[in-house]
Formats: sequence, structure tokens, C-alpha cells
Amino acid sequence: QVHLMESGGGSVRTGDSLTLSCAASGRDFSNDALAWFRQAPGKEREFVAAIIWSGGNTYYSDSVKGRFTISRDNGGNTIFLQMNSLKPEDTAVYSCGTSPTYKLTTQNMIRPYEWAFWGQGTQVTVSS
Repeated sequence: QVHLMESGGGSVRTGDSLTLSCAASGRDFSNDALAWFRQAPGKEREFVAAIIWSGGNTYYSDSVKGRFTISRDNGGNTIFLQMNSLKPEDTAVYSCGTSPTYKLTTQNMIRPYEWAFWGQGTQVTVSS
């Protein structure tokens, strides 16, 4: 059974940094991609970043490109989201998801329903 657990959320101020973690378990993820999405109150879930486990290719939304970095732990099944220069509009619940790579394209990976499994999420609040 696939299990994803996010951690590292918190309350910070504008310009601060925060690193989120997502520990994945339950299967071999070598043929999967893992991604971070976020959902602010009253808004739809939004793609943030994704990483292909095998090869390490990364993808980012325009809103976080240059500020956020997604990475993976090669020795384990954990992905990270390093968030720098945080803004109030980054406030959201951040969730990680996973799906087999063969199902994903650069066009469809931004859609939440393309991702098969999800964690519970971790809250990030950025105050001005």
C-alpha cells in the first residue's frame, strides 16, 4: 500500500525559507514521478513541482520557478521541496503525490487527477 507523509510545514515571514519533506513507502518508486501540489483556501489544487525518480528530471510551475527546488534522496524514498523567498501568496496546504511515469506528460502532470496517490498535506503560512 502506497503511503506518502509530508512534513516541514510551518509559519514564516515574507522572504524566509522552508524545506518540506515527503516520505514515500509501499512500493518501488523507480518508475514513478513524485510531485508537490498546493491548495490555498477557496482555490483549486495547483501544481508546484515534479521530479522523475529515475533520472531526476525536474519540472516547475512558473509561479515558483527560481525560488523553489525539488530534489530526492537517492538513498531512500524521500523528496524535498526547498522554498526560498517565500511570499504570502505561497500560503497553502502542500501535498505530495506520486504516479507512474508512463502516465505523465509535461502537459498533463499539472493536473491533480493524473496523480494516483496523495499524502495528507502540510500547512505553510507566510505572513507579510
